[in-house]
Amino acid sequence: MPYFTSSYIDGTWRDGDGRTFAVIDPADGTTIADFAIASEADCAAAVAAAAAAGPGWAATPPRERSEILRSVFEILRSEREVLAETIVRENGKAFSDALAEADYATEFFRWFAEEAVRIPGDYRLSPNGDKRIIVTRQPIGVSLLITPWNFPAAMATRKLGPALAAGCTTILKPARETPLTATYVVDALERAGVPKGVVNLVVPAPTGPAVAAMLHDPAVTKLSFTGSTEVGRLLLREAADTIVSASMELGGNAPFIVLADADLEEAVEGAVVAKMRNGGSACTAANRFYVHSSRYEEFSERLAEAMAEFEPRPGLEPGSRLGALVSMGERDKITDLVGTAVSEGAHVALGGEPQGPGAFFTPTVLTQVQHGTTITRTEIFGPVATLIAFDDVDTAVAMANDTEYGLIAYVYGSERDAMRVAHRIDAGMVAVNRGVLSDPAAPFGGMKASGLGREGATEGILEFLEEKYIGLAP
Repeated sequence: MPYFTSSYIDGTWRDGDGRTFAVIDPADGTTIADFAIASEADCAAAVAAAAAAGPGWAATPPRERSEILRSVFEILRSEREVLAETIVRENGKAFSDALAEADYATEFFRWFAEEAVRIPGDYRLSPNGDKRIIVTRQPIGVSLLITPWNFPAAMATRKLGPALAAGCTTILKPARETPLTATYVVDALERAGVPKGVVNLVVPAPTGPAVAAMLHDPAVTKLSFTGSTEVGRLLLREAADTIVSASMELGGNAPFIVLADADLEEAVEGAVVAKMRNGGSACTAANRFYVHSSRYEEFSERLAEAMAEFEPRPGLEPGSRLGALVSMGERDKITDLVGTAVSEGAHVALGGEPQGPGAFFTPTVLTQVQHGTTITRTEIFGPVATLIAFDDVDTAVAMANDTEYGLIAYVYGSERDAMRVAHRIDAGMVAVNRGVLSDPAAPFGGMKASGLGREGATEGILEFLEEKYIGLAP
């Protein structure tokens, strides 16, 4: 199928200076497309286009912005299978996971089409009666949106939706591993009627200097980044120079706590979803399974049995449930991580090996894992579950919170006990007796080193709005 393989600047697809990089199918190592590298001049042009289009887009009535977002929702919903196939080709995930992502991604345009016409304000008399207090919100301005490879559609729409609804113009910088999904979304926005300059896309190489240059352009006033905590720290330092407002959705190392009174069938079912969704390549993936010692052996056996049903194979093959990792490099990282875990005392109850050719890794369950070992302190990003036993709830909570991350946690048990634990977990989101939690209508984000701000829900659009107070004589 044909793909857009170049920068999108001021309503035009541009091939840049002729340099390209290969977009690889991780299932077989073949080249899908050669994508145009955005030059320094391209990135500057994208910022200039967004800045020039800014006043007009900000002045566009909310209903008009809403209708465009609704239109792109309709386009992508009707093309969900094509979008999903694009995701699979460059990302490697199973087609069923890609379809789920396509639906999730598309919903952000519907949700923020509705939020565009509901931007809140305030009007009231001051307590001492000397003034009327008017609080209004206006678009924050040119927004640089940087997205990762693991959810190439959803992470783009979760940023584009609220930014456009708020009246901001944008520069989207997708991951080099998965730019074709991003260009598909941008093309759909163009077909939906987004004006020239409102949405721009660049994929520079090397990335760091180009992003730094854009952040130091005085026209850029907002940064929204999804990716690793390490890169997030670097970007925050860059953003500090010009005091760019920054929203950060960073790494996670999610605990999954199984209490003594948990329904084990439900807990295993939820564990499979929390671990194997997207092949484990998710910041929300459960990594550390803390299981009460009275349920540990049975849970371990049942989880291994359930995960064994996931056979690694190309994502477009009928019935595939576990596709390839995004690259051979990612596969090798997980191989090394499992090897380190075994050297530190873990037992391989299932899998534990790469499978090829292609960037495949077998579903893996590690038992006899000790809290504090390397794998419990690492965001795995693959189909590997580590099981740790505990004897009392206080110990489980302490271990769950013993991490720099605080994005999401999972708790299974009786509703009363699970809720008590949920309130004690240091995470921005806690799933109680559920294996998946993300929803466009709910605020997504974390505590500690897992990020700043929230995406989705009503909170998502507020990240792209500046609050202004106007005082008026009574």
